[in-house]
Amino acid sequence: MGKIVLELDVMMARRHMSLNDLADSVGISNVNLSKIKNNKVNAIRFSTLAGICNALECEPGDLLKYDPNAEGDE
Repeated sequence: MGKIVLELDVMMARRHMSLNDLADSVGISNVNLSKIKNNKVNAIRFSTLAGICNALECEPGDLLKYDPNAEGDE
C-alpha cells in the first residue's frame, strides 16, 4: 500500500521561503514545521495546512501527493 507524501520542501523552494519565515507565518515551531517538511509526521491539522497554504499561496493539492510505491509506515 502506498502513502501520502508531503512536498512542502518543493513548494518552499518555488516560493523562496525559508523554514523560519514559514514557521513564523504559520505560527508553529521550527521543529514541528521541519517534521512536516521532512515527512516525519503521520497527521497534520487542517488549520496548520490552511496556514501553510495561505503563506505559500498554494492549494493543499500542491503539497500532498500519493506515492503508490512508498511503504505505508516508516
